[in-house]
Amino acid sequence: MFKTFVPKQVEPKWVLVDAEGQTVGRLATQIARILRGKHKPDWTPNMATGDFVVVINAAKARFTGNKLQSKVYTRYTGYQGGLKKTSAGEMLAKHPERVIEHAVKGMLPKGPLGYKIFSRLKVYAGPTHPHQAQHPQKLEVK
Repeated sequence: MFKTFVPKQVEPKWVLVDAEGQTVGRLATQIARILRGKHKPDWTPNMATGDFVVVINAAKARFTGNKLQSKVYTRYTGYQGGLKKTSAGEMLAKHPERVIEHAVKGMLPKGPLGYKIFSRLKVYAGPTHPHQAQHPQKLEVK
């Protein structure tokens, strides 16, 4: 009687997002929504139906409030005393791509589907990117 609806695999599109002057968290929610495919009518939670996202000018993204000093990124090397802490200001200065990637990764599902979706995110610190051949469509983020 009931048939399970499985959307057809369509070729994902490429979207270009300019991070200049955008708040990191609000930008990350928009990017995660596009990566998961929630903007499409055939969104299915257990399939990667989203598009590729290219983010440029990651170094010009901004934080609100006092987060440049108070927000801390931690990582562990695996050795005793190997807990490394980096403030958001240092991270934005040294590795601006990681700020956007970290924010978006936290909003994606955990597991193999999340890894597949995350691989569709391309972040660059400057205004240039090597994906001109895919003809990404510019997206205005509010």
